[in-house]
Amino acid sequence: MTVVDAHLHVWDLERCDYPWLGPQHGPLHRSFLPDEAGRELTTADVRTAVLVQAADSLADTRWLLDVAQRHDWVHGVVGWVALDDPGSARDQLDELAGPALRGIRHLVHDDPRADFLDLSEVRRSLGLLVERGLPLDVPDAWPTHLDAVARLAGDLPELVVVVDHLGKPPRGGDHDELAAWERSLRAVAAHPSTVAKLSGLQQPGQPLTAAALRPVFDVALDAFGPHRLMYGGDWPMTVGVGGYAAVHEATRALVDTLAPDERAAIWRGTATRTYGRELHG
Repeated sequence: MTVVDAHLHVWDLERCDYPWLGPQHGPLHRSFLPDEAGRELTTADVRTAVLVQAADSLADTRWLLDVAQRHDWVHGVVGWVALDDPGSARDQLDELAGPALRGIRHLVHDDPRADFLDLSEVRRSLGLLVERGLPLDVPDAWPTHLDAVARLAGDLPELVVVVDHLGKPPRGGDHDELAAWERSLRAVAAHPSTVAKLSGLQQPGQPLTAAALRPVFDVALDAFGPHRLMYGGDWPMTVGVGGYAAVHEATRALVDTLAPDERAAIWRGTATRTYGRELHG
């Protein structure tokens, strides 16, 4: 079965600045370039991947779009524009427009504004995404932004909203924390314009195995259904917890328990519906 990885990163420390990334991140604090990413995908028998921005900058997005032109394994790019400035966002979307740009993301978890998704300027910019048929990815939404995602989906039902990493559930947290995450995730899933990624579920000190991921997987499966879930490897963020293979194998062990059409949705169908570019074979 053809697999689309809906969430992969590359970054080049010589080309772009990544304010969140420093020596404290250990093995992550180096460049991860397209050739290395392609080898990881090939080893896992993954045909294609969506590149997702790792910096809130046009430099990063322009570079990803250039990578997409030079590497045929790139399914598309989720880039960045200044959503808090509708005029700039319009100009930037016009500049970046093309077949490779498949979505927009802002690192809300690194933004000091807890109300970012509720800002009137951001809402106007999100209307521009609707006009262009581009989804919005929202990373690491729990606990600050996940309820705002539900409000956004209710207020702008024409906008496809992608919840990266299942909102970043507090795996290893206490029962109340997990229950609060689940309530918020289900509130998002109640809106049919939302989808979610089985990606980025690593947490410090927590195993990254199928058995360990099963509780949050089951919540997501029940909330969204398989046809609104998609697989994402989140490489290279996983290099410290077993790398690409560990994530892919754990996800496969969970997804392979489903019916064939449900497996196809998670491995391929939801990603191609969300980001376009249907694949054959």
